[in-house]
Amino acid sequence: MAQNTQQKEVKKKDVAKAYEKYSKQFTPKPTYFANCLRAFLIGGLVCTAGYYINNMLVARGISEKDAGTYVTIGIVALAQLLTGFGIFDSIAKFAGAGVIVPISGFANSMVAPAIEYKKEGLVLGVGAKLFSVAGPVLVCGITSATVVGIIYWIIGLF
Repeated sequence: MAQNTQQKEVKKKDVAKAYEKYSKQFTPKPTYFANCLRAFLIGGLVCTAGYYINNMLVARGISEKDAGTYVTIGIVALAQLLTGFGIFDSIAKFAGAGVIVPISGFANSMVAPAIEYKKEGLVLGVGAKLFSVAGPVLVCGITSATVVGIIYWIIGLF
């Protein structure tokens, strides 16, 4: 009986190995160099465009801090709009990590689940999924900002 079980396990392993070998024939080979080059170029273009807009705003008399805020808001809004229209995924498929810089990637990850679950309704679908990724980040940010604000207020009393 034990020998029969052993034979079945050996047969399962052989089948698994054969399937792995078979599936490797159809799996496309990644082009690492081309992927890295595209990510570098597209990411560089995104950052260069943001820096150019920042410099244009500063040249028009907006403070450097405010210009950076406007550029950040613009990148987030653009990433959210492109996600909403279904364009961001196509760009990300081509550019890879180059377009998933932290701020645009976070904006995409906030909007994508909400859009995916919109058929479940505004509250239980969009509302619930919108904060599935953003919720922990917002809670942490709001909590830490509150704690720092209270500490700053207490220090200001003395």
